[in-house]
Amino acid sequence: MLKEAQLFETVDKVAIAIERLRTFEPPEGYYLAFSGGKDSCVIKQLAIESGVKFDAHYSVTTIDPPDLVYFIREHHPDVIWERPEVPFLKKLVTKGFPLRQQRWCCQLYKENGGQGRLVLTGIRKAESRSRHNRKLVEHCLTDSSKRFLHFIIDWHYEDVWGFIRDRKLPYCKLYDEGWTRIGCLLCPMQRDIALKKRQMEMYPAYEKAFRQAFRRLYARRKEAGAKSIERWQNGDEMFEWWLSGKGNKKDDSLWLFEG
Repeated sequence: MLKEAQLFETVDKVAIAIERLRTFEPPEGYYLAFSGGKDSCVIKQLAIESGVKFDAHYSVTTIDPPDLVYFIREHHPDVIWERPEVPFLKKLVTKGFPLRQQRWCCQLYKENGGQGRLVLTGIRKAESRSRHNRKLVEHCLTDSSKRFLHFIIDWHYEDVWGFIRDRKLPYCKLYDEGWTRIGCLLCPMQRDIALKKRQMEMYPAYEKAFRQAFRRLYARRKEAGAKSIERWQNGDEMFEWWLSGKGNKKDDSLWLFEG
């Protein structure tokens, strides 16, 4: 239960967020980036309450937790699914595995929509140190035709959950099982190794698929004579190394650019 002061702060932030939506509304409406997470549920509800025109889009990564996918399908049938040309694990075999310093996956699978549009996001400064200096309105660094409106940028964790509980919004059940953030399975940005192992226990079919992809990647690089794979004996060893987060150094990202 939120403290009274926190509740009033949340109500004020709701009014501010709605005013921002109405102020920046483009003639063609917003492109709302929807991931199915708690912040996405909040910004979609705020967009509805504000009365602005928008269309919500879910970028299908092909490695999101099944429970999240089921949640979106059941509770947000109006969301448009943007499917990639190549599934993530198939792309990994030819491109190499992503690392914290080389997250090619985000650009290809999560940030590829909204060309020529003003995109609504659930980005908040309080989420991480890297987001602390984000601005209310930003231009996309990789697509000059796209801009972002982070209209709940000043919300805190308590504000998000306070809004969800106040509006009785449905949310993915993984939050009730201890997940604080929901994203791609085995994401290299996730530093909690125990959580990654738990994800594999919850979704063994995905662990099997990841291992198969790494075996194919290893075989492909070995056939090409790549020196970078000499540190591993096989694809499973390569996968375990990647899973451990040991490769998240600038030096280790260089191998991705071999032919």
